[in-house]
Amino acid sequence: MLVTQISGTSSKARFRIYIDGQFAFVLYRGELRSLHIEEGGELSGETYRQIMTQILPKRAKLRCMNLLQSRDYTRRQLEDKLRRGEYPDSCIAEAIAYVESYGYLDDGRYARNYIEYRMRTKSRAQLEAELLRRGVAKDVIREAFAQLAETGAAQDETELIRALMEKRKYCPDTADEKEKQRMYGYLCRRGFSPEQVRKALR
Repeated sequence: MLVTQISGTSSKARFRIYIDGQFAFVLYRGELRSLHIEEGGELSGETYRQIMTQILPKRAKLRCMNLLQSRDYTRRQLEDKLRRGEYPDSCIAEAIAYVESYGYLDDGRYARNYIEYRMRTKSRAQLEAELLRRGVAKDVIREAFAQLAETGAAQDETELIRALMEKRKYCPDTADEKEKQRMYGYLCRRGFSPEQVRKALR
């Protein structure tokens, strides 16, 4: 295998390695020195296997662990982080499986925490849409809502609508038609069903 190009990245310590004209992986300056990798030089099969099965998977796992120390991530968010770090797909899969095996990565837990923290300010539809954008599967989201309901932490959308109306100083008894229409649109845009909104406005 021929190292056809070594190019810098935004970090002065990291370099993109191209083998036989194709991008292969990113290595640090110290790794290039210790592995004796130079542009125009040959890369042995043994060194390539060492990079792909030892160096990069270990680094990807450490990257995941460091990220998860500061906050929770969904599986997709963590995969996206590693892809932006230009890790090979095989290393990403190994790192994700590693943190999942220890319970550090759990989309169900992420969804439950996300819903519980925000359910007093956002509708179920909003919460579902936001979790879907973060890569949480629909069935995982439904299960999270069900588990919260079983523990007595079910969302009360009727109470939430009332709170939002109070926050906007809306009074159903004195509101004119224009105010009602404005509030109707506002609540529908926040993910509440038209039936819920009409009932609340009455």
